[in-house]
Amino acid sequence: MASPTTEKANILLIGGGGVGTIVALNIETGGLGAVTSVLRSNFNVVNQQGYTIHSVDHGEVPSWKPTKGVLGSVPDVTKESLPPFDYVITTTKNCPDVPPTLPELIAPAVTPGHTVIVMIQNGVNIERPMFEKFPKNIVLSGVSMIGSHERGTGVIVHDDPDILYLGAFRNPNFTDSKPEVAAAHAFIKLYGAAGKTNVQFSDDVQWARWRKIIFNGVLNPICAITNLDSSRVRLADSLVEGLVRPAMTEVFEVASKLGYQLPEDIIDTMINLDPMDMYLEPSMLCDFRKGNLMEVEILVGEPLREAEKVGVPTPNLKVIYELCKAIQWRTKETKGLITVPPKRGA
Repeated sequence: MASPTTEKANILLIGGGGVGTIVALNIETGGLGAVTSVLRSNFNVVNQQGYTIHSVDHGEVPSWKPTKGVLGSVPDVTKESLPPFDYVITTTKNCPDVPPTLPELIAPAVTPGHTVIVMIQNGVNIERPMFEKFPKNIVLSGVSMIGSHERGTGVIVHDDPDILYLGAFRNPNFTDSKPEVAAAHAFIKLYGAAGKTNVQFSDDVQWARWRKIIFNGVLNPICAITNLDSSRVRLADSLVEGLVRPAMTEVFEVASKLGYQLPEDIIDTMINLDPMDMYLEPSMLCDFRKGNLMEVEILVGEPLREAEKVGVPTPNLKVIYELCKAIQWRTKETKGLITVPPKRGA
């Protein structure tokens, strides 16, 4: 497994949007890792002129690129005879309902038994497909509380400080968890070396994920469904008491039934998480407004499926899920991923 010491860790980062760019910038600034970023929609602009970054943690950073540059697709370390990547970091959207799946996407870059996979992504149960595809690899969990978005192509606005809770997912194929914990601490050292971020070790990554899903499984999708930012949702008549709080209560009860005892005030904390004068656009609202696919399954679908397993009624969450799936279906049709029968007479 990767254990960066004097040499810089060889790192591949998948996803160069608001979060991924700051992740790469943190690592490069710390000097313990050299990053290659895999980009999609912004590849041409960033490849030609770099990022323009406005960061609350790093200040103004013009024309920036990671040390090893940017790529338009995931490299194949075997076919291209490349040195193995010590870390593959995933910060891209995780949409298992749209092929290729994330494990399929990163597979060419993962060296079995060596590459540490770091999932700085939202949602619950995201590690399960990784362990199925890569049974010999350590997978780390990153729960990010950052506020960072790509406002224009290659233009990153990072307006809320980077806070990262980092721990190890428990690989059921391993008999000893010590290497996983050691890998988590090694990455924390690498990620926090510049002193520009607040990165903390999480010894219970599932608890941390269920804590955040109180927000991401409810307020995040409601913002997308209503096309309202988080502040306007709170200002909009009875929306919080009529839907947000009841749905968050359902998620809280699911977490409790699964053994994750969250703070009693977690619902109020998540409702009021963002300052009112920020008018924050959560990730699903940003995707909705850009016409992008949303992380429906890992944010809403998985909590709902867990609820069904443990017998917790979730009528409000079910409605949110069905509405999000309908929006996702419409987006898939727009992108040509779904073909509908022709209109009569057309």
